[in-house]
Amino acid sequence: MKNFIRKKEDFVCERCGEVVVGDGYTDHCSKCLWGKHVDEEIPGDRASDCRGMMEPVGAEYKSGKFRICYKCEKCNHRFVVDAGKNDNKDRLLELCGT
Repeated sequence: MKNFIRKKEDFVCERCGEVVVGDGYTDHCSKCLWGKHVDEEIPGDRASDCRGMMEPVGAEYKSGKFRICYKCEKCNHRFVVDAGKNDNKDRLLELCGT
């Protein structure tokens, strides 16, 4: 199994315009939870040429942490990542269906 690649990057969310300050683990907007399809196999690899928007289509809460399920609007690639500590909890609960 390949290891996570830490990349500290700041960005402006292409969905809601939020300025996101990365901590090396940030791969989506903490406000609206949308991301961009930049990783292909492991978080941080930046190996995708797609660059489509990754829609948060679901979430789960297990063992004390949230995980977000994504689907790329452009190529339908699916990806699951851990939620960040500053992620919008109301949006995460909404995605969990609660």
